[in-house]
Amino acid sequence: MAVAELTSRAAAAASFARNNANSLHASQIYVPSSSSLSSDHFRTRYRSTVLPKITCSVNQVQNSAPVQVEIPKDKADCYGVFCLTYDLKAEEETKSWKKMINIAVSGAAGMISNHLLFKLASGEVFGPDQPIALRLLGSERSIQALEGVAMELEDSLFPLLREVNIGIDPYEVFQDAEWALLIGAKPRGPGMERADLLDINGQIFAEQGKALNAVASPNVKVIVVGNPCNTNALICMKNAPKIPAKNFHALTRLDENRAKCQLALKAGVFYDKVSNVTIWGNHSTTQVPDFLNAKINGLPVKEVIKDHKWLEQEFTEKVQKRGGALIQKWGRSSAASTAVSIVDAIKSLVTPTPEGDWFSSGVYTTGNPYGIAEDIVFSMPCRSNGDGDYELVKEIQFDDYLRSRIAKTEAELLAEKRCVAHLTGEVWFIHHNSSSFVSLSEVE
Repeated sequence: MAVAELTSRAAAAASFARNNANSLHASQIYVPSSSSLSSDHFRTRYRSTVLPKITCSVNQVQNSAPVQVEIPKDKADCYGVFCLTYDLKAEEETKSWKKMINIAVSGAAGMISNHLLFKLASGEVFGPDQPIALRLLGSERSIQALEGVAMELEDSLFPLLREVNIGIDPYEVFQDAEWALLIGAKPRGPGMERADLLDINGQIFAEQGKALNAVASPNVKVIVVGNPCNTNALICMKNAPKIPAKNFHALTRLDENRAKCQLALKAGVFYDKVSNVTIWGNHSTTQVPDFLNAKINGLPVKEVIKDHKWLEQEFTEKVQKRGGALIQKWGRSSAASTAVSIVDAIKSLVTPTPEGDWFSSGVYTTGNPYGIAEDIVFSMPCRSNGDGDYELVKEIQFDDYLRSRIAKTEAELLAEKRCVAHLTGEVWFIHHNSSSFVSLSEVE
């Protein structure tokens, strides 16, 4: 396992970067490990040009120029006990272990990752015979915390954890990644509008999409957690054309888990009796927890819970606003339950879906059988045979209530898409005969 170490020279490099902020964009700064620093200088790598400020104006949208990527060739230095790791190929034969997989995690020094990484390393997610390498992405400000994370992983003696690499450059951290769990994003602050969050985080996920496209495995599976996760997943996907669009997911499994909890509480049963729960649409307060198709003990929810007004009003609102309610209690957003839902989301893709059941994930809508607008990332019911892929569930019922709610969350996602059009490669304009927006791609 290899973990890059910061030294006083690296700190000097960071200081140099701050003092030269007018001439170098932050994304162009590369802080190398101690072994790669000479006594006289440090290296800079020019990854991309400065991205324009995101606006929601359809008159100011422009496509950014293609980014020239320098693909790193050198592997990071090894660190501590992981330098003593035995040859994995020999262990594959003696222990019947599978081939090691590379898992990249952004926001790796944050609270969600603090819960998630140890579940990944323990074998809980990919199985007791699946060795993994963790590739952890942070920022200049969090690099020391990342070193602390690596130390705790080292002290935990996980036999399946063969490597840990840390860094602040996605073009290095995402190298050969087979799973990318994109958690890092700026949280929504007081007085911040949703459009502001799209402005800031959209640039992050555009850059990470380009990095995945350049250096990750061509079949990498991507789960976007940082909010607004649906539109961030769309941005990331559009900037990674080499990766199949079907491989991108926006995390809505936490919403599904919350919906199952509320249905179980109302029905007086345990959570495992609730199945076939779908979250439709956006991971926002417009999301639609579907009680029409859900089941309790194999029976339709509406046959078990007779209070249909509760289902349409209190249940729906509780699921939609659960995150906000938790912030009021905790003083911060959910972390442990989010980590658990990421585990659930991955396991739903790597283990076969139970017969007759399904799970929710925000996936690409093009070709969907439900009549939902194409070319957005929308949470829908999925099934998997356990190979990392999925298919959309076709045997779904709709009524007027469900359709009207889906239309509202669909409209929100289409509006978000227009706001980030310059990051997804589209240009929007107002149709001259109406007030509606039209994508240039729709008229070509």
